[in-house]
Amino acid sequence: MEAKANEGLWECRNQRLRHLVRHAYENAPAIRAKFDSVGIKPEDVQTVKDLAKIPVTTKDELVRLQKETPPFGGFLAAPLENLEKIFLSPGPLFDGGNVKERVGRLVEMFDLVKAGRGDRVMVTYSYHLVPPAHWMDEAIRALGATAIPSGAGNTDSQVKIMHDLEVTGYVGTPSFLNLIIKRAEEMGYDFRGDFKLRFAMTSAEMLPPSLRQSFEEKYGIQVVDIIGTADVGWFTYECEQKYGYHLSRDIIVEIVDPATGKQLGPGELGELVVTPFDDSYTLIRFGTGDLSAYTDEPCPCGREPFRLLGMKGRVGEAVKIRGMFVHPNQMKQCLADFPEVKRFQLQVDQVQYRDIATLRVEAEAGADEERLSAAIIARFPQVCMVKLDKVEFLPPDAISPEAKVVVDQRKWE
Repeated sequence: MEAKANEGLWECRNQRLRHLVRHAYENAPAIRAKFDSVGIKPEDVQTVKDLAKIPVTTKDELVRLQKETPPFGGFLAAPLENLEKIFLSPGPLFDGGNVKERVGRLVEMFDLVKAGRGDRVMVTYSYHLVPPAHWMDEAIRALGATAIPSGAGNTDSQVKIMHDLEVTGYVGTPSFLNLIIKRAEEMGYDFRGDFKLRFAMTSAEMLPPSLRQSFEEKYGIQVVDIIGTADVGWFTYECEQKYGYHLSRDIIVEIVDPATGKQLGPGELGELVVTPFDDSYTLIRFGTGDLSAYTDEPCPCGREPFRLLGMKGRVGEAVKIRGMFVHPNQMKQCLADFPEVKRFQLQVDQVQYRDIATLRVEAEAGADEERLSAAIIARFPQVCMVKLDKVEFLPPDAISPEAKVVVDQRKWE
């Protein structure tokens, strides 16, 4: 019975894929150009396996195309006035995808924690320009629960909100939840006894096993980790088994060879490529830049067997810091405002589950390092949407001209 249900689910995806491909080819110039570049027509794409015929669109390519053909790089397949919201995500990238479709996937995921009327859920993602908080907010309210737009930062205020409003649900990064809990304890609270938090839906960064164990066993919080990207929304989630991430019904996911775009088999490490069923912003075969693998072994929960096996690293130049992507081009744009800076490199570490961003800088002789450091720290989040923890000044030639712009030194358990 389950096998037939899964076959029906994939056939449904194939039908929706055929519709999407025809619609995108007829209405989105960038998709038509992609097809024409390899000599294929919409009728050549009948199933998910046929997607391998279409070139993958990378985030770097999307940034370039949006600059060349603003605002959406030729991927918009609907009139601009049809869009409910337009966001600006790190890259920088405009995003105008179908809100209802993205919120629908989240409603499906919230069923795992039985969220509904009577729940008060804090949304700790940023509400400024970027989309994740807005999608979460709408999904929570669609379920009849109360959304609390607490946003990012201000840990003491987050503790007060969580305690005084008897918050039952948390949405955000696992490291920030840990920070709130530790701050509450520093303020004299017994978190498990004094707070009502019963579930956390975490995303945007790795969830170390030891941190999950602390949330669940020490504090009695049900944790559901979900995976997504600002460009297409959340699309895969853990079940009760916590072995792999199930797909939403409303998306296609492939694991491909980053060099060739060839689809890979179970257990093979490759790039995570997604195709949402979105008739407005048609990102067919969008390369997320994340490395993953999948299994197709049956899951005891009874959901479809295809499951991602978590995130295993990154492809390309962008790096995710505290849930936000930072691209070298953004950093170059930011540092161009400071002619005293001759070379720079961003180093990312992790201390007690929190990402630490250090900008290593070679400055010209005689530069006022204190003034320059303060100016860079103020400017960096305006361009890159992530705060620096510190600026470290290095002697001349400490950074090789061939060195990577971003060095990620985080180690995951």
